Amino acid sequence: MYKIIKISTLVISSMFLVACDNKKNTDQTSFAEDLTLCQFSTGECSKNVADISVGLMIDPVHTPSEKPINITLKSTQAITNISMRIEGRDMFMGVIPVSLSSVTDNEAHGTLIFGSCSSNYMVWRAFVMFDYQNQQRTLIYDFLADNPN
Repeated sequence: MYKIIKISTLVISSMFLVACDNKKNTDQTSFAEDLTLCQFSTGECSKNVADISVGLMIDPVHTPSEKPINITLKSTQAITNISMRIEGRDMFMGVIPVSLSSVTDNEAHGTLIFGSCSSNYMVWRAFVMFDYQNQQRTLIYDFLADNPN
């Protein structure tokens, strides 16, 4: 009986040593760079439809989660009825409407705040809708939240 207790104590003690010696991995997982994402650190992200180009700029350029972000939209032609919303590209994070104010016929500004994601890799998708040449147009911009670049 004494031998069984001694062996059990040794096994249980070993388990604690292994468990306590296991260090939590603090290295962040590195992800392959997605070249399709907007890189605001290099300037505005432009998309084209018909004969118009619409550039999206976000400031701060590293697109921090849970902080106010300034949005600027600039178009090469006059556009009307501009609206914008942000959604998660790969996971549902809700729909975030962006209130835009026209500065000129070719420029609009707004602000937004989006939430953080526990995965350390959150791609947001901005949908920009507007009227141009009597037709509604939609452009899509994808960008990484908390972008280290």
